[in-house]
Amino acid sequence: MPALALLACGALAGLCARATALAAETRPAPLAVDVTNASEAESCAEKDNVTVTFASPRLRRFRIEAVHPAYIGAVTGDGESREPDWTDCDIAHGEETAAPTERRITFYESPFLWVTGYEFSDYWRRRDVPVRIGDRVEHNLTMVQLWIFVHGKAEQVLVFYPTDGIWRIHPLPPAHLPWSAYGSSFFVGPVQMKERPVVEIKEVGFDPASKSFRLTFADGGHGEVKVTDVDESHITLDVAFDQAIENEPFAALRSMYVTEFNADVARIALQRPEARSWLEEPIMNFHGAKATKAWMGRLVPSRHNISAPDLVFSGFTSGEAAP
Repeated sequence: MPALALLACGALAGLCARATALAAETRPAPLAVDVTNASEAESCAEKDNVTVTFASPRLRRFRIEAVHPAYIGAVTGDGESREPDWTDCDIAHGEETAAPTERRITFYESPFLWVTGYEFSDYWRRRDVPVRIGDRVEHNLTMVQLWIFVHGKAEQVLVFYPTDGIWRIHPLPPAHLPWSAYGSSFFVGPVQMKERPVVEIKEVGFDPASKSFRLTFADGGHGEVKVTDVDESHITLDVAFDQAIENEPFAALRSMYVTEFNADVARIALQRPEARSWLEEPIMNFHGAKATKAWMGRLVPSRHNISAPDLVFSGFTSGEAAP
């Protein structure tokens, strides 16, 4: 090989090595967080009795992903009910309660994305959390929905409850199903235990161009929840905080479990630091562990929200560069 070619190859190899080293230097360091189960036994399918919290005094960024359950290909959609299951429940409902009122608005609309909001008179926690999109501000909303237009129809992929901080997401339905259900919910931000888990939010802003929610928490901190990817297999949210949440969980999963065949989440699997294999357990048997990744979902079909997704929490970092 001519000397000039050898010099060129050497220079190129040096550049590649330097680029690899630089990427390693700037890649966020992986972080193991405390995953704790605070679930309680329950026989009513309409009570959220599963609570799994995530905590770290250093965390600044992480990712939440909803993916279809492994059995989704066997789901036909026939007979999947959208109605509540009040079996073994002591909750007043139907004719026992006064008819609620609701207000519906569409306060952002484009050809491929729009945002709707609802105010419900019977929601358990009524607070005014202003929601802003551009120059428009809406008050007293119970629920905010994000819709996208794909394959010739509108698909709802995200719902958010500003008054208590609950989120739900699901992917686009697979090709063989007309729709898919929401299932487990989650919290993002300083999670407090009151009558039930809540995140106290002072104000919400949404940027349609980046599909990003800007959260102002009651304690003065800020968070961003950005929809980064959505298709027929998954939906991904990237979450970032302006400062670490030191004394409370930074996130929590909220779900329900009655039996393996009547649950929105039945199992948990975690990747632990230094461990060569995943830790897998039934959700009600799990107590806690340090983990760099956590999956919570189902391996067998459930009669409750059979098409609802599994949730994956991952990408935990402090925002600092790796050494």
